[in-house]
Amino acid sequence: MKKQILPLVFASILIWGCNSETKQKFPADSSAVSDGIDTAAVDKVPGTDTHNAQNSLDWEGTYKGMTPCADCEGIETEVTLNKDMTFVIKTKYKGKGDKVFEETGRFKWDEKGSNIVLEGLKDRPAQFFVGENTLTQLDMDGNKVTGDLAEKYILKK
Repeated sequence: MKKQILPLVFASILIWGCNSETKQKFPADSSAVSDGIDTAAVDKVPGTDTHNAQNSLDWEGTYKGMTPCADCEGIETEVTLNKDMTFVIKTKYKGKGDKVFEETGRFKWDEKGSNIVLEGLKDRPAQFFVGENTLTQLDMDGNKVTGDLAEKYILKK
């Protein structure tokens, strides 16, 4: 009996080993293949992801928050982004009167589609990172503010 089982085990291993090498591999998700191109593989190639804030998020709307101020209680900031690539920014310096400063203009997206630049603003940060229902004011060099006050630069929809 043992002599008969041993050859069967070897035959099974041999057949299984040969069979596994000849199997053709297909993507698990057949929707990932379109016109013969494996889009799942393309998505893993650096630089080919086309999803960004500009084309994936509902960025149009009004964002509000209180940003830090060096010589006042804070700056009430309201930024409205319109689909036609125009903006309105309103600022009010708390503790410095009731005057609301309003500026309008056009904005443009950076090459990555994640940041916007409010064109025409002088002597103040004009760049924002666009997130899910948020605008994060960037510093004068276009970098995110870090440290204890970082959360204060986020405007919410």
